[in-house]
Amino acid sequence: MKKIFSIILLINIISYGQLESQIGWIAKFGGAVGFSPVILLPNFDDVNSNLETLGMDELSGPIYAPGGGGYIYVMIIDNLRFGGIGFGGSQSSLTKNGNVENEVIYSLSGGAFTIEYTMPFVKNMALSAGVMLGGGELELNIFQNNGTFDWGNIWNNIKDNKEISNKSILMNNSFYLVSPTINVDIPINRFIALRGGLGYQFTFGDSWETGNEKKLNNVPSSFYGNSFFIQSGIYVGLFAF
Repeated sequence: MKKIFSIILLINIISYGQLESQIGWIAKFGGAVGFSPVILLPNFDDVNSNLETLGMDELSGPIYAPGGGGYIYVMIIDNLRFGGIGFGGSQSSLTKNGNVENEVIYSLSGGAFTIEYTMPFVKNMALSAGVMLGGGELELNIFQNNGTFDWGNIWNNIKDNKEISNKSILMNNSFYLVSPTINVDIPINRFIALRGGLGYQFTFGDSWETGNEKKLNNVPSSFYGNSFFIQSGIYVGLFAF
């Protein structure tokens, strides 16, 4: 009798373990699109060292970069989803001294293809680790304005080779990016989910140009688009977490 009881107990334990495994490891599926702003935390040191010499306020804090994205589970490989994301934002420093106005605008943008693996053992939400592969652009706009502007005077000054009261310089760097990420999607219901996540943007490409595509030399090697970032957003779609 004890042997029979032991066998029954063993069968129950094995069956329960299999059932628990099947319930806990059901593949996640679905797809969504939505508003997905990114908060970037770039290094402003190279810009700020020059702003200081101009008597301008330094850039500091994060850059809020509105954007959008989406994804879909491919179903060929359980819990794997592909998608995309795009974002862009800027921060500026503005100083006035009499009629002279100096402004510097730092802009950072990107777009990427996303690959994420959603952990199957996490229930009722999606915890995903992945990578973003794409490209982006870092721009630095420098403006100096003096006085007022008139359409005709601008063209006449150029024609007569006279100094223009508005000066602007655009410096930009286009780069490739690779960003490891970790994200959490928490469904409000089957059709709406909130997203939060972290990542780091590694950038590749040190070719700089001015606004009219002239090569820009001697840019500090420490001035690049590498940045920690925070993902957020609200997605609409079909969720089966």
